[in-house]
Amino acid sequence: MKEVLLINPILLTVTILIVAIGGVLIGYFYRKKIAERKICGAEEAANRIIEDSYKEAEAIKKETLLEAKEDIHKLRNELERETRERRSEIQRVERRLQQKEENLDRKANSLENKENFLAKRQREVQKLEDKAEYNYKQQLVELERIASLTKDEAREMLLNTLERELTHEMATKIRDIETKTKEEAEKRSRHIVALAIQRCAADHVAETTVSVVALPNDEMKGRIIGREGRNIRALETATGIDLIIDDTPEAVILSGFDPIRREIARLALEKLILDGRIHPARIEEMVEKAERELEAQIREEGEETVFQLGIHGIHPELVKLIGRLKYRSSYGQNILKHSMEVSSLAGVMAAELGANIRLSKRAGLLHDIGKAVDHEMEGPHVEIGADLARRYKENADVVNAILAHHGDVEPNTVEAVIVQAADAISAARPGARRETLELYIKRLEKLEDIANSFAGVEKSFAIQAGREIRIIVRPDKVSDDQALLMARNIVKRVEKELEYPGQIKINVIRETRSVEYAR
Repeated sequence: MKEVLLINPILLTVTILIVAIGGVLIGYFYRKKIAERKICGAEEAANRIIEDSYKEAEAIKKETLLEAKEDIHKLRNELERETRERRSEIQRVERRLQQKEENLDRKANSLENKENFLAKRQREVQKLEDKAEYNYKQQLVELERIASLTKDEAREMLLNTLERELTHEMATKIRDIETKTKEEAEKRSRHIVALAIQRCAADHVAETTVSVVALPNDEMKGRIIGREGRNIRALETATGIDLIIDDTPEAVILSGFDPIRREIARLALEKLILDGRIHPARIEEMVEKAERELEAQIREEGEETVFQLGIHGIHPELVKLIGRLKYRSSYGQNILKHSMEVSSLAGVMAAELGANIRLSKRAGLLHDIGKAVDHEMEGPHVEIGADLARRYKENADVVNAILAHHGDVEPNTVEAVIVQAADAISAARPGARRETLELYIKRLEKLEDIANSFAGVEKSFAIQAGREIRIIVRPDKVSDDQALLMARNIVKRVEKELEYPGQIKINVIRETRSVEYAR
C-alpha cells in the first residue's frame, strides 16, 4: 500500500505536466492560427490601402500635370508679352540713339566750322594787335619827342599828380568824418561829463605841511619846552615831527611832511595841554594813546567812506588803507576826497553808458589805493595798488582799472576807461591840483618842441596854460590838406609823449598874405 501511495503522486505530476504541455501546445497552435488569420487580414487591408494610394497618387499626378501645363502656358504667354515689350523698348532706344548720333554729327560739323571761323578771326585780331602795338610805340616815341619827356618821367609826373589828388580826397574825407564824429562825440561826452560833474561836487583840500595847535596862554610854551628842552625833544622824538615855537601868540606850529605823524603829534599835544601834566613819560603815554585813537579814526573813516559810496565786500585791510588816504595828498589835492570823487563820477558815467556801475565805483575808489603806502614801499603807486588789490582778492577787472588809470597798460574793460576819464575830470577841476612852476614850464616847452619838430612849422605858441597850442606853418611848404594831417600827427605825438589833465587843443594855422607898399 505504501508503494501505491508513493507512485500515484509521480504519475499524477507527470500527467499534470503532460496535460499542461499539451494545453500550452494547443494554445500556441490556436493563437498561431488566430495570428495567421489576422496577418492575412492585415495583408489584405494593406494591399487595399496600397491600391487606394496608387489610385489617389495617379489622380493627384494627373491634376498636378494639368496645373503645371496651365502654369507653363501662362508663363509662356507672359514671357512672350515681356519679350515683345522689351523688343519694342529696344527699338525705341535704338531710334533715340540714332537721332542723337545724327545730332552729334551735326554739332560736330557746326563746331568745326566755328573753330575754323574763330581761328581766322584770331589771326585777324593778332594782326590788329601787332599793328596797334607798332602804332603805340610810334605814338610813344612821337609823344616823348613832342613833350620832351621820357616814359619814366611821364610816369613819375602822373604818380605825383595822382598822389596830390588822393591826398586831397583823403584829407577831405578825414575832415568830414572827423567833423561828424567830433560833433556827435563832443555832444554826448559833454552831456555825460556835465551830468557827472553836476551830480558829484567834492571838496578840494589844499596840501599843507604844518598844523597849528592853539594854546590857552603863552605860559604853556615854556611848559611844552620843558627844563633844558627835554619835553620838546621827547615829543619830537616820539612823533618824528618838528615843533616850532616862535613869537606867534598862543600857538605852536607842528611841521612835517608825513600828515599821519603830524596828526598824531597834534592829538597828543592837545591832550597834554588839556591834562596839564607835561613830562617825557606822560608825553610817550599820550603819543601811544593818540596813535591808537588815530588808528580807530582811520578805520572809521574808511568804513564811513565805503558806506557813503554804497560799496560792500571790501577787505578790512583795504578799508583801513582807504581811511589812511585822508592824510595823503597829491598836487595839493586830498587823495581820499579825490578817490571818492572819482568813484562817484565813474558811477554816474557808467550809468549813462550802460556799464557796470558797482564795478566802476569800486575801481574808482581803489584806483589810488597804492598812495596810502607808497612812502613805505618801493615802486610806483599804480603797481603797489594793483599788488594790494590782488593780495586782498579783488576782481581782476578792478586790478586792470588800477593798472590802466595812468595808461601804463591797456584797459581791458569799459569800466577801466571810465575810471581813466573820471580820474582826469577830478584832476582837471579848477583849483583841484597845484602844479609846480618847474613842471608847468617843462610841459609847455615840451609841447612847443613837439610842434617845432614837424617840417614846415614856422612858429608855435603854447597858450591858455598849456590847454592849447597854436602852430603857424609856411604856406609855401604846407598845403591845406597837409596842415590837416599835420594836426592829427601832432595830436598822436602829444598823446604818446606827454601826461596832462583834461585835453589840449592843437590849432594849425596856414595863411597867405600879399603885402605891397604905395610910394
